[in-house]
Amino acid sequence: MDIIIRAARIIDSAGNTAARQQDILIRKGKIESIADHIPNDKKLKEVTGTNLHVSLGWVDMCAFIGDPGLEHREDLKSAIQSAAAGGFTTVLANPNTKPALHSKSEIEYVIRKSSGSVVNILPIGAISQDCKGFDLTEMHDMHEAGAIAFGDGFNSSLNAGITLRSLQYVKPFGGLIITHPFERNIAKSGQMNEGVTSTLLGMHGIPHLAEELMVKRDLDILEYTGSRLHFAYVSTPASVENIKKAKANGQLVTCSVTPYNLVLEDELVMEYDSNYKLMPPLRTKADNQAMVKALKDGTIDTIASFHIPHDPESKDLEFDMADFGMIAFETTFALMNTHLGKKVGLETLIEKLTIGPRDILGIEIPEIEEGEQADLTIFDPEEKWTFTTKDIKSRSKNSPFVGQEFTGRVVGIVNNGQVHLNENR
Repeated sequence: MDIIIRAARIIDSAGNTAARQQDILIRKGKIESIADHIPNDKKLKEVTGTNLHVSLGWVDMCAFIGDPGLEHREDLKSAIQSAAAGGFTTVLANPNTKPALHSKSEIEYVIRKSSGSVVNILPIGAISQDCKGFDLTEMHDMHEAGAIAFGDGFNSSLNAGITLRSLQYVKPFGGLIITHPFERNIAKSGQMNEGVTSTLLGMHGIPHLAEELMVKRDLDILEYTGSRLHFAYVSTPASVENIKKAKANGQLVTCSVTPYNLVLEDELVMEYDSNYKLMPPLRTKADNQAMVKALKDGTIDTIASFHIPHDPESKDLEFDMADFGMIAFETTFALMNTHLGKKVGLETLIEKLTIGPRDILGIEIPEIEEGEQADLTIFDPEEKWTFTTKDIKSRSKNSPFVGQEFTGRVVGIVNNGQVHLNENR
């Protein structure tokens, strides 16, 4: 589809927003023209709005897609539709499928099945067979097949030796290890953040230590190996402080934060809504403020949706019986912009969705200029709207935000020569 985006403010690769609004003509996947006014001689589709913004396409560093084996929760088709609706043009897929993405066959399957889509799906290869933390996989083969990074996803290894050897393994080809810092033996049967609210509810808590211990351990291993490591999420002040020190010492470490660990507090669990049962858990206001500060000072490199779809059989249960996680593609930007747009700044939020993840992954950063291939997200940061089930394109519906009003809405994306516009357009 060829389109003209009318009167858009362009946020460039340096994070600067254009002072004036210009039209953008996209033809056959390329930015053909950027001008104050572009005539529509051939009656092309026009994208209009009162406050349209255009940025580089957003990149999500951490999402679960159940294909292969868990398609009842999310398959590649629904994940692409959901991610596109949320403004993402590139998504990293966790390896915790059935079978796990632990050989080049599974990596090639994901790449082949998602090829030609408006959203790039980049598979993360497992570092151990079946993500069980025992036997190393053939990561070099998966790298050659197209794996963007490596990790065991939600089953990040409790075996320090596996973590050590995986970091050593990928170092010669510049590979990246992604880890989820969570010590299960400390968390035990924890259901939420350990603190005042968990005590009031009489609910088993997950202490900060369960995350912080793994962050400290893996930073020590990283220092020993001199390799590259990314923490899929951080949620406590001590975690970001240790990562900040490691960066200052020259270690090649980066990290993400989830949208909800920036703005939502653990008091919401008092509603016993199982959609607020999350990993990492909702923390306190002080914890969230520390994450926002780390986001602003550059300690936190990117914001990842942590999209985890669940079917009703695993989520519509009593709180202590339900699985962890929520769907998040469609609400990531809206949630952050509503609560942090003025506090952090729109440009910073967009930088964490565009430049931050591309720098980590070594993906070329395109320019929004005439003659360039279009990899764009179109959005209105001021539009007010109410999130409903009709806005959910995922196969799963486990979101606590249905019925909530947001400020900031995705209009559509342009990528791989294709255009996806949300139904509201």
